[in-house]
Amino acid sequence: MPERIDASGTVHWIGAGLSTGSGLAALCEDAGRVRLWHRTEERAAEALGRLGLTGRAEPRPYTREALTAELAPGDVVVSMLPAPAHAPLLAACVDRRAHFACSSYVSDAVLEQVPAALDAGVVVLTEAGLDPGVDHLFAHGLVARARAAIGDGTPASYRFTSYCGGIPAVPDDFRYRFSWAPLGVLNALRSPARYIEGGTETTAERPWEATRAHLVDGEAFEVYPNRDSVPFMEQYGLPAAWRPRTFVRGTLRPGGWRRAWAAVFEELKTGDDDRIAALARELAEAHPTTDGDRDRVVLAVSLTVNARSGASWSGGHLLDLVGDEKESAMARCVSRPLALGVRHVLDGSLPAGLNRAAETEERSREWLGELAAHGVPFTLRVDGEGDGDVDG
Repeated sequence: MPERIDASGTVHWIGAGLSTGSGLAALCEDAGRVRLWHRTEERAAEALGRLGLTGRAEPRPYTREALTAELAPGDVVVSMLPAPAHAPLLAACVDRRAHFACSSYVSDAVLEQVPAALDAGVVVLTEAGLDPGVDHLFAHGLVARARAAIGDGTPASYRFTSYCGGIPAVPDDFRYRFSWAPLGVLNALRSPARYIEGGTETTAERPWEATRAHLVDGEAFEVYPNRDSVPFMEQYGLPAAWRPRTFVRGTLRPGGWRRAWAAVFEELKTGDDDRIAALARELAEAHPTTDGDRDRVVLAVSLTVNARSGASWSGGHLLDLVGDEKESAMARCVSRPLALGVRHVLDGSLPAGLNRAAETEERSREWLGELAAHGVPFTLRVDGEGDGDVDG
């Protein structure tokens, strides 16, 4: 098997949308050379100016062909493009023996290329943003603590929830502001969600119909399941002797969200693709995030384990961050973890092949400590001791 390609020190950051923030600035400190690729060179230069990075990174007009022409072995490509663009970009990386990183879930198209990436000595870093990303770090950390307290072979039941939302800091009547593509929000709601509830595998064909109230640190939110939660029981290392009563990964919204979106849900029930695309444009115009708005990111992950012997353990992580005039909370919470992952590509500590933000307890602990030290604070609560145990 070929050895892992040493990182060259050059990072190519592709895209300067709403999730590109101070993580790019962090990479300008860590990498020998950074290039920001955007729709045009002018737009890339404007983004660098907005981020205070003029002169610290090189603006480039993006096409995959132009990028490929500049790729050298050991370079790192960071994709902030929509998920369908990742697989073709990864193919170019494998061909040029450059490493690849993104914050998105692993798609089948990306998985198909992992063997070739491994053979080429290329690192493929995925699920290294906020959700997915920081949520994985929280989950691995909690599961490791619970396993140490209860024991892998001890029969037990557990309840796991992981909810994340990018919401307005001050909710409006619509209970939402669009900080990313509205069509993505709507299509996620059109996709069935699979999860465990009451010890039984459940599928919500219309996820919003499974919305329920959820308290986070005493504050009332609404939550609903998202995507397929079930495979993450194995990914998070939950012992086979433990049986899930609840296992759900989902989306968090302000209280009153389902009522405020009633008309949208009626459209989702009956609209075809063209109508939903048109609805996305209408909603983007009606409910944009403006320069005067402040966003808020809330990520709450909790685990409770009850053993048949009577032993029990519970704990939870909470990230609750409001954006400011310099940077949105979403940009910080996506770009900082991703930049941290790229740093580990640059220093050689991630192996060739597929990597996610967290694969082990050790990596989770290491990355959480680094995140807390680099502007993404969170809290840890264990066994009802309160929220004051701050990791960062």
